[in-house]
This record gives sequence, structure tokens and C-alpha cells, in this order.
Amino acid sequence: MKRILLLTAFVALAASATSAQKYGHLNFGILISSLPETKLADQELESYQKELTEKGQEMATTWQQKAQEFTVKVQSGELTPKEQQQQQAILEKERDEIMGYEQEMQQLMQEKRQELLTPIVEKVEQAIEEVAKENGYVMVFDTSVFNAILFAQDSDDLMAS
Repeated sequence: MKRILLLTAFVALAASATSAQKYGHLNFGILISSLPETKLADQELESYQKELTEKGQEMATTWQQKAQEFTVKVQSGELTPKEQQQQQAILEKERDEIMGYEQEMQQLMQEKRQELLTPIVEKVEQAIEEVAKENGYVMVFDTSVFNAILFAQDSDDLMAS
């Protein structure tokens, strides 16, 4: 009987302690996108993308001109079969370079985006941690991602026991 009373008291204490804990949530994506620093980063990223795109367009325009010249020469019979093969190989190589540049451009954009946004994200994460600790939150959840936790109060590792 003592054990049942002790167990009941323990469960009641645990329940009251749990109910006193504070949990919070916010939409991390909306928070980040609403910051002035993010808007400046987006403008810089857009400018960088425009610069890269212009270079790609120049490459494509030059290639198209060469391809048209090649077609005219082939149709007029100016090129020998061997010259046709050589020029066609050159055009194919340049086309492959343009396609490679498109992939490189995507990678460069991802790297630039990360370079610009990482300091902003770190600053926001630090602010969330400070506010959570200051206001006694046990956990803060990110509502923009399923099951994402932005802050968790230090706790004991049960595996270490």
C-alpha cells in the first residue's frame, strides 16, 4: 500500500512539474524572410544571378551565330566533309561547355546563397536561444518544418546511465 501511495505521489509531482514547463514555437522561414538583412542578401543574390546569366546568354548567342555560319557553309558546299566534321566537333564541344556552365552557374548560386544567408541564420538562431533561455522555455519548435526543434534546454542523456 505504501508503494502505491508513493508511486501516486511521484506521478502527481511529475505531472505538476511537466505542466509548469514552457514550450514555444515560431515559423523560422517567415522570421528569416522578414529581416532586412535577408532582403539585402536576396538583392545581392539576384544581381549575382543576373551577372552569371548574362555571361551564359553571351556564350549561347555566340554559339548560335557559329552554328548558323556553319549551316550556311555546309549548304553552300564551302566545306569539305573533313572540315564539316572538324567544325561540327568544335560546335559540339562549345555546346557541352555551355551546358557545363549552366550546371556550374547553379552551383555558384547555391554557394553564394549559403555565403550570404549563413551569418543571418546563425544570428537568428542565437537570438532564439537567448530569448528562450531568458523566458524559461524548455523547447522552441519551428512550425515551418515538421518536428524541427530550434531550441532545447540542456538535459540529461539517458543513454549515459
